[in-house]
This record gives sequence, C-alpha cells and structure tokens, in this order.
Amino acid sequence: MSNRYAIILAAGQGTRMKSKLYKVLHPVCGKPMVQHVVDQVSSLGFEEKVAVVGYGAEIVQEQLGDQVSYVVQKEQLGTGHAVMQAADILQNKNGTTVVLCGDTPLLTAETIDRLLTCHANENAKATILTAVAEDPTGYGRIIRNDDGLVARIVEHKDATEKERSVQEINTGTYCFDNASLFAALQKVGNDNAQGEYYLPDVIEILKNNGETISAYQTPSFDETIGVNDRVALAEAETIMKRRINENWMKQGVTIIDPVNTYISTEAEIGQDTVIMPGTMIVGTVKIGAECLVGPHTEIKDSTIGDATVIKQSVVYNSEVGNNVTIGPFAHIRPDSMIADDVRIGNFVETKKATLGKGSKASHLSYIGDAEIGENVNFSCGAVTVNYDGKNKFKTTIEDGAFIGCNANLIAPVTIGKNALVAAGSTITDDVPGESLSIARARQTNKADYLKKK
Repeated sequence: MSNRYAIILAAGQGTRMKSKLYKVLHPVCGKPMVQHVVDQVSSLGFEEKVAVVGYGAEIVQEQLGDQVSYVVQKEQLGTGHAVMQAADILQNKNGTTVVLCGDTPLLTAETIDRLLTCHANENAKATILTAVAEDPTGYGRIIRNDDGLVARIVEHKDATEKERSVQEINTGTYCFDNASLFAALQKVGNDNAQGEYYLPDVIEILKNNGETISAYQTPSFDETIGVNDRVALAEAETIMKRRINENWMKQGVTIIDPVNTYISTEAEIGQDTVIMPGTMIVGTVKIGAECLVGPHTEIKDSTIGDATVIKQSVVYNSEVGNNVTIGPFAHIRPDSMIADDVRIGNFVETKKATLGKGSKASHLSYIGDAEIGENVNFSCGAVTVNYDGKNKFKTTIEDGAFIGCNANLIAPVTIGKNALVAAGSTITDDVPGESLSIARARQTNKADYLKKK
C-alpha cells in the first residue's frame, strides 16, 4: 500500500529470557518471533519496513535478510529513542506509520489492517491499539473522554484507584501520521527515573497540540501479548499452536489430540488427513489429502502425497509420493525421493536415495546415495555401503531386482534389471540383469567337532 510504513522495534536484549539467543529470535511454533511480525506486516504490502536492531543486530539481519531495512539503536534509551533511529529513512515521507514490537508474535495482519482503517476513519494523528485485559496489572490504562476518544494513557504506577479499575490497556502498538510522529519525537524528553525517551509521550504531545488521538480495541487480548520471559514464550506457543490447529480442523483435517500436535505456520494439509498425537510438522511442509500421520512422527520441510501413511517416523527435507507406507520407526533423511506405492518399514533409513514406484524396504535396512528403480525388493538387513571414510559413492538398482537379506552392496555398484542378489552376499562388482549373484564363503560343516574337542 502506498504511503504506509512500518517500524519494528527489535533492539532489546531481553535479559529476562536469560538466554544467549537474542530475544526476538526465540521461536514460536518453529519461527522466530520477529519473523512472525515481519510476515504479518509484509502481507499488507507496506511501502517501507524498518527494523530497529541493537544487541545481536547481525543475527537478526541474517534471519530477516532483505525483507526489511535496518537501523541500529546503539544505546537502549527507550522506545521513543528507538523510533528516532528510523528518522533518516522515514522522517521526510508523508503517510502513515505503524510501530510494532518484535516480541509480539501473535499479532495478525487483520488486526494491523483494522488499526490502520480506524486511524484513517477517525482522521487521527495517532491511534493506539488497545485490548481488554482480565488482569490489567502493570499495563498502562486507556482513559477515554465522553466522546470515546483517548484522553490520556496512565501508567499503572501513576493511576488512581478508579483508573486502575479500567481494563482497557495500551498494547504498545501504534499508528501515526508519519510527519507528526517525527516532529513530536523532537520534543520528547527523558526527564524520568530511567532517563529514557518514551514513545507514549508522543501521544501526550500530539494531544496537547489539539490533535485527534484515537484507539482501536482489538477483541483478542491474546494477540497483543509481548514475550519477555520463558513463561510468556510458552504462553505464546500454546496460543499460536491452538490457532493453527483450529484453522486446519476447520479446513477438514482431523487432529486427534490438538494439545499434543505441533504444526508450523508454513504447513499445508489436505482434507480428510488425520494427524495423530505427538506429531510435529515443522517448517515448509505440504501434506496431501487422506493421509494418516503419526502418532509420534516428525516431518520437516518435506512434501507428502495423498493417501500416505507415516507412523512413528521422521521425514526431513524429502519428497514422498502417493499411497506410501512409512514406519514405524523409519528415518527418511534429506534428499530422499520416495515414489508412489513404496513401502518403507520399521528401522529403515534412507538418505539421498530415490526409490521407484512399488519398491519396498520392509525392515532393518540402510539405503544411502542410491537410485532404486521400480518394484525392487530390498530385504531385511540389506545395506548400501556408500562411504569409504572419505568419499560417498552411488548404488544403482534397476527395476525388478531382488536384494536378499543381509546383503552388502559396496558402492559404486549397479544391480541390473530383474537381477537377484543372494542373501548374505557382499557385492563389489556390477551384477548383470536377469542374473543371480552369490558372494559368500561356501558353508563347511565339521561333524562331531565339539565332541572331539
């Protein structure tokens, strides 16, 4: 949208988190808090987005990349001082600026848009995002006049008993006329106990100049929660998880135990898929329709086709086709390509492997750096031996081949079409198609050996 700007405050160290990790990078449902905020703002098409960074600036920039512009608050001198750092980028622009905190991951684009709409409709110079708190202790109270406009913001410690009974609170998210914001910031002082420049003082300055101050009250207090410690982080995780799970249930996905199911914001899930308890769907995951996932399954950054079953298994950075069965206790490692109608059974591990349509590895096998054709049987205990201690090598198994139990395929090696590798064989040379390969010592029985001994 033209002439709309956003300032995201992300400079605080977050000492109450008691962590080496920069506060706004702590994840909620698998995504850093500040990334949640940027994603919501980005969906509204702002002309300019400025992140105010300080402690850990490089790490925040690594996370957000070129999604935003950056300014640095070298000293932590309050929220007003933080916004001042964006002056070089924004102060000469005409339009509307939203100021948000990078530790409010639950705030939605819909609420930000409604705040902007309220600001425009009221022809206000500043609009405060407010909410009703069941327990407003510690929050600044919104005191309105008889016309319903904001008369002032009173901090809890300065409020009278009557004012403390007010449950409408200041959430710390604001919308300003951009020129008025930066003009007022020049008048903000730091004559207070902390010696800091407070952004709410801009509201008072504009009010004293006779400007209209408005407020939009969001119906969801949960959206406005700021995360300052691990307790609040867990609360935000719970709320976000519930929001995501309820959305998918409304879209036709069955989640047996929503409390113990974790789904990322980037996931896509088809109708009539059933998610069992203990499932974690992390990152960019696309799951088709009519699947069964779980219990106790983790899928990360992968694509899963329709009618596939994945039980008690792990799938990372891979593609799985339609009507596939995986698990229990299988591990699909990165760059695996599992075609339609494949069966991956218990205690099978794949890595950088392609399994063609209808192939199966039912139990206790390792398939790494391999290209396996269609309708191949990879028997119990068979292994592609792909690593010599320094380099990785590829195994190729063509369509219809049968690999016997406990066979070792020493890569690089090719097993031809419809070939059969006998159980217990260690294969070091290519096997032609339609052939039987046996590579094991001839059995010798010594009669009465133990009696003689």
